Amino acid sequence: MPNPSQATPPESVRSGRRRMLLLAAALGFVLAGAGYGTYWALVARFDVGTDDAYVAGNVIQVTPQIAGTIVAVHADDVDFVQAGQPLATIDDADTRLTLERAKADLAQTVREVRTLYSNDGALAAAVSLRETNLARLQQDLTRRQRLTDTGAVSAEEVKHAQDAVQEAEAQLAGARKQQEANGVLIDNTTVAAHPRVLRAAIQLREAYLAWRRTVVPAPISGQVARRVAQVGQRTTPGVPLMTIVPLEQVWVDANFKEAQLRDMRIGQPAMLTADVYGDATRYHGKVVGLAAGTGAAFSLLPAQNATGNWIKVVQRVPVRIALDARELAAHPLRVGLSMQVDVDVRDRDGSQLSIGRQRETVAETTVFSALDRDADVLIERIIAQNAGTEPGRQPSAGAAGR
Repeated sequence: MPNPSQATPPESVRSGRRRMLLLAAALGFVLAGAGYGTYWALVARFDVGTDDAYVAGNVIQVTPQIAGTIVAVHADDVDFVQAGQPLATIDDADTRLTLERAKADLAQTVREVRTLYSNDGALAAAVSLRETNLARLQQDLTRRQRLTDTGAVSAEEVKHAQDAVQEAEAQLAGARKQQEANGVLIDNTTVAAHPRVLRAAIQLREAYLAWRRTVVPAPISGQVARRVAQVGQRTTPGVPLMTIVPLEQVWVDANFKEAQLRDMRIGQPAMLTADVYGDATRYHGKVVGLAAGTGAAFSLLPAQNATGNWIKVVQRVPVRIALDARELAAHPLRVGLSMQVDVDVRDRDGSQLSIGRQRETVAETTVFSALDRDADVLIERIIAQNAGTEPGRQPSAGAAGR
């Protein structure tokens, strides 16, 4: 049977082992602290992060430009639409009648203006006739005045001749005034450029635009969200029908604590992760601007701290982070998703305030600029049809202007 005193290690051996374990633990803590200190000095102190960050983007409301009843809806939620693609159609019965009335008014105006040019020739002929008649009466008066001394012509006949000359002079003056008044209406212009024709053309253009606006186009390419348009719904200008979100143009609004903004500058790089994809998918971004105030300052009901029971609350300032377009195309994001943002503040050469505009145009659409493109062709055709200048027809006298 073994001796218990020989199986148990001496007290000195146990103390030595305990001392070595403590030294090893102490050395481990020292190395861990040194490692963390080195990591903090080289990396961590330049990393400012927050998980109070969300994806934001342009949320474009589609609204009609005229009032009417919706007769068709061409896009639904989650659909992708191209710029200019029809989204909804409004009943065009009223606008079509207005357009036809404007066409008739323009045609009638052109014909009335043609009449002014035709009257100019007739009035010129009337003036010439009055001048000839006045010359004849003046000659008759001269002959009678010569025969008065001989007694062949009575004084009464001379008086009647003088009255006839005065009447012809008055008629000539009236004819000249009529010609002058008509000339004022047509001087230095043509039928197509006459003010009355231009005004009728503007009214036709307005009617044409209203008719074209019965089709509501997509102002920009993107994904449809929040569709509220329904067939049979009576809509008015400015009432939202649906929303379009261009997901390729999103950014991140990161809300940093006020103490984290000390070293933050525009242009600093950022690393982002999205909860929807996890830490394996990383986005590379860049700080493009800091908001002009805290979120509380621009809230609907700003906090009023001028009270006796005041408690300091750390404020947060929104910081906009631009994303890499290629990474965004590979892993699309949706507006409102949560993000983790870490900004590298090592480079502090940039500014905290934006200097000037970042770009000339923040957003732009050319969809509505071409709505009246065909109106010019329509107006020119109506003017040509009623001004006598269509191919194969001879223009009437004066139709080309004075």
